Amino acid sequence: MASKLLDRLRRSLFKEGELHVDTDDTDDFPESSELEDDTDNVSARLSGTLCFDGDGVLDSEDAGETSGPDSDSDCFAESIDNACSSTDISPTGPTLKGSSMLTRQLQESWRNLRTRCVMEKLIFEVTDASVVQEANSKYVLYTIHVIHSGTFDKTPAVIARRYTDFERLHHVLRRNHREAMDGVHFPRKKLRRNFAAETIGKRSRAFEQYLSHLHSLTEVRVSPAFLEFFYLGEVRNGQTLLCSGRHEEALGTLVNALRLQEKLDSPHRIHRLFTLSALASCYQELERLSDAQEHCEQALNRLVPSMDLQKTQQKLHPLLVPLLQANVRLCWKISKDKRRWEALLHEIQELGVDVENQPDLKECLVKENLLESKG
Repeated sequence: MASKLLDRLRRSLFKEGELHVDTDDTDDFPESSELEDDTDNVSARLSGTLCFDGDGVLDSEDAGETSGPDSDSDCFAESIDNACSSTDISPTGPTLKGSSMLTRQLQESWRNLRTRCVMEKLIFEVTDASVVQEANSKYVLYTIHVIHSGTFDKTPAVIARRYTDFERLHHVLRRNHREAMDGVHFPRKKLRRNFAAETIGKRSRAFEQYLSHLHSLTEVRVSPAFLEFFYLGEVRNGQTLLCSGRHEEALGTLVNALRLQEKLDSPHRIHRLFTLSALASCYQELERLSDAQEHCEQALNRLVPSMDLQKTQQKLHPLLVPLLQANVRLCWKISKDKRRWEALLHEIQELGVDVENQPDLKECLVKENLLESKG
C-alpha cells in the first residue's frame, strides 16, 4: 500500500510540474526509503504470525474488503491482497507468501504433534488421602482420579480405596497372573508412622505408579480382579440403589462406573451394556426423558449389531426386548423417529417371541444378575 501511495504522489508532482525527480538519484526523494522501511515492518506484522489458523487469514481478507475506507481492517486487507497478488509492485509479496506457507506448515505440524500426544495415556492421580477413624479401626482412604493425559479431561472418573483394597488386589493378581506380575512392586506396610503425612505422601505416589504399571500389562488390565477393583463394585452398588428406589444416588454411582469403563476401555461388552441400561432406567424414573432415550439407544447400538435374529428366542439377550420397548416409548414422548426400533421389535415378534409379556426395563435390571450373564 505504501508503494501505491508513493506512485500516486510522484504522478501528482509530475503533473503539476512542481518537482523534477531524477529516478537515478534516490537522495532527491529521501522519503522513499522511509516508506519502504515502514512497508517492511507492516509486512513482518502481517506475515501470518497473528493468526494460528491459516484459513482464517483468507476470511479476514474477504471481510476487510467490505469494510469502510477508514477502517483498519480495510487497510490491512488491501496490504495483504496487494502483497499476495502482485510480486512486481510490492517487494514484500514473495516474503509474505513464503512466510504464510511456512506458518501453515508449522501449524499443521503442531496439530499432528498434538494429535499424537492426545493418543493418550491414562493417569492415576491420588488427589486426596484422609485418615478415617471408625469404631474399631483407623485407616487412610485414598481418592484417585482416573484421567486422560494430553488434554483437559472434562469427565474424570473417581475411586476411593484404602490400603487393604490395594493389598487384596495385589494378592489376587500375584496368584492368578504370576508371570505378568513378576516385576510389579507393591508398597509394603510399616510397623510405625503409617499415618504420618510423609508416609501417606510417599505411599500416594507409589500407588499412582503401581496402578499405571498394572494398566500397562494387557493380561492384567482385562482381568476380573482389576475390573472389580475399579468399577464392578460400583455397578453392583448402583444396581442395589436402583432396586431400592434411590434413583438419584444410583445415577451418580452408575455415571462414574460408566466413565471408568470408558477410560479403561473395558473389553467386556456386557458390563457397559448393563450400565447404560441401568442409567436409562434411572433417567426415566427421574423424568429426564431425553437422557433416558440417549442411553437406551446407546445400549441398543451396542447390542443390535452382534445380534442374530435367526437364532431361537432363547438366544436373544434378556435386555433386548425391554430396551426396544422402552426406547420406542421414549422416542414417542420426545417426538423422535422410532420407526427403526418398531420395525426391529416387529421382526422379533414374527420370530415367535412374546414381546407383550416381557418384563419392563427396570424389572429386568432388578431381577436379573446380568453382570454374570454370557448373553
